[in-house]
Amino acid sequence: MTLSSRFGLTLTLGSAQTLAWASSYYLPAILAVPMARELGLSTNWIFGAFSAALLLTAALGPSVGRWIDRQGGRGVLMASNGVMALGLGMMAMSQGIRSLMLAWLVTGIGMAMGLYDAAFATLGRLLGRQARASITGVTLVAGFASTIGWPLTAWLENEGGWRVACASWAVAHLLIGIPLNFRLPKAASIADVNEADQRAPMPGRPRLTMLLLAYVFAAGWFVSTAMAAHLPRLLQESGASLSVAVAAAALVGPAQVAARMGEFILLRHCHPLVAARVATTLHPLGAALFTAVGMPAAGFALLHGAGNGMMTIASGTLPLALFGPKGFGQRQGLIIAPARASQALAPLLFGLLIEQSGASALWLTALLMLGATLVLLFVRVPRGQGV
Repeated sequence: MTLSSRFGLTLTLGSAQTLAWASSYYLPAILAVPMARELGLSTNWIFGAFSAALLLTAALGPSVGRWIDRQGGRGVLMASNGVMALGLGMMAMSQGIRSLMLAWLVTGIGMAMGLYDAAFATLGRLLGRQARASITGVTLVAGFASTIGWPLTAWLENEGGWRVACASWAVAHLLIGIPLNFRLPKAASIADVNEADQRAPMPGRPRLTMLLLAYVFAAGWFVSTAMAAHLPRLLQESGASLSVAVAAAALVGPAQVAARMGEFILLRHCHPLVAARVATTLHPLGAALFTAVGMPAAGFALLHGAGNGMMTIASGTLPLALFGPKGFGQRQGLIIAPARASQALAPLLFGLLIEQSGASALWLTALLMLGATLVLLFVRVPRGQGV
């Protein structure tokens, strides 16, 4: 595949991922309150339904990956747009908790078929071990999903209500998402995958390596989601004013994108294990400087955001580099499933911890990520893949 065609592939898939994330994962932050108000529910029910969708996404991940391994990702990603459109349409017509829960579960199926894990598996199927640059590019483009999605969802809700917002995103999947994913190339048959990739050595004790990576990404996704849900509140518990806390939290997004660009420019010639080790150290480093030395809240937000941005890339590039593209989709689903489960539980568990411990809750996330750094020191790469 030529450089220009890879650029087109990356831009197309990145745009489709932006739509997928903006219309699913980032939806409750804007619509949970108006949904709960109209349906006469507590917002806890809305977030509970969302958590159930994330748990379903985790459970379906290995099956979706195996599907992509067998036939490529274009059809799966196009189907995800249809399923998400159905779920969002059902959401727009929900009349109570039962119909809303069902709508979120359908959307969760679409998320399992259409978010990063499926996109990374698609790139691995198309490009083999050469997919690293495209994986980074897709995360760069889709890193703006919240930047685009939150204001647009808020505007739609303000103009027509939350039902119009959900219905509008459903239409976007049909009119924009499906055509975008249709442009993806068809995958070659499994027999045509680069023979060098198929013969490439795997790490010793691959099951143990998979378990180690599963912990690393579960810790990373727990911390990422906990911070996304509670960072302004956590900073206020540390003594920051509301305006300072909100301004500092707003730096997480730009830091993520900047770190992904830095990974592409500075670390692309290193083994992904190097980037993963760097990524896991930034959050505990920021927590230590923030709590022990008095570093400004903005500094902690920047370090956390940078580490989180690099972790997103590592979740796709590190398993691909260690295990190769053969069976990558299913293996990726197995490795990431615990991460999706921890992601679903993080907002509730970390919120309860803040209520009990205040700003001291930050030490839990710091220890989780420090543990991930230590675990990565035990990961060994196959011979011929220098770190």
